[in-house]
Amino acid sequence: MADKAKIAILISGRGSNMAAILYASKLPKCPYEIILVASNNPDAQGLKLANAEGIATFAHAHKGMSREDHDVIMHDAIITSGADYIVLAGYMRILSADFVQKWTDKILNIHPSLLPKYKGLNTHQRAIDAGDNYAGCSVHLVTSALDDGTVLGQIKVKILADDDTDSLADRIIFAEHQLYPAAITAYVTREKNPEWILDQVRARALALDETLERPSFGTPAWRVGNEKSGKYFAYFSHRHFGENSISLFVKTSGSDEQEALLDADPMLYFLPKFYGKSGWIAVRLDRGNTDWDHVEAMLSKSWRIVAPKRLTKLIDIAHEF
Repeated sequence: MADKAKIAILISGRGSNMAAILYASKLPKCPYEIILVASNNPDAQGLKLANAEGIATFAHAHKGMSREDHDVIMHDAIITSGADYIVLAGYMRILSADFVQKWTDKILNIHPSLLPKYKGLNTHQRAIDAGDNYAGCSVHLVTSALDDGTVLGQIKVKILADDDTDSLADRIIFAEHQLYPAAITAYVTREKNPEWILDQVRARALALDETLERPSFGTPAWRVGNEKSGKYFAYFSHRHFGENSISLFVKTSGSDEQEALLDADPMLYFLPKFYGKSGWIAVRLDRGNTDWDHVEAMLSKSWRIVAPKRLTKLIDIAHEF
């Protein structure tokens, strides 16, 4: 199996979600491994469980420290562990903006409500008081705004007529233990998921001026110009055209540029069988480490090659200033 994503889990107490994630990591084909369990509470019960399972642990009390200073210590411990992602599992500390910025799109959290409903505390009682039919839990990315990041997954839990906060919480924790490992799995493997990859390409292609998506030979593709005379500047290939990969076809200036790209990185580029003789190059997108800034640049360059002169002329004038 390919290298597993390395996870650091932050806890403050018993670590029941940490345990669910840890034991899920022991299943065959799980794409992540737990390499550190860290806490702001040296007496957190979850540290004992992690130690018993042979997981490295770290603890540093936050009392008497500024939020920023404590976050620096935690950040350093996580960096030293070699973690790729941070998973919050009952970590009872609001992270500083600087810490979150350093780990943009790399911190996951679970919240006991169906976000965007009931951010913050007392979520179960608020759902009951509102007369909701369902409560539940959500896994989301962490941003500097409380419980406001992109939701990665949710599970609904029916609210019963005689529920109180405790009885509802007892059922929701079961849902959390199912949801969190599954959401982590989906997130750390997203860069090999064809639908996620296509969404990334689509957003970047359609951000260019006067572009539209029109399928070609059964695969998504993008044109620049008007509906009748527009020209294709990009094709998305998920094992189309006889290729055994997920890739993006973009236009080059010709054979010299094609050869230069192939020589520079033959693992990233290849000549598409169906389009190679027409000056196109294929960029692999399923290696799990795609440089999306580079993809954006390749799309923009291809767009410029085929775009109407009225569009490129305006861009050239703008660049002069």
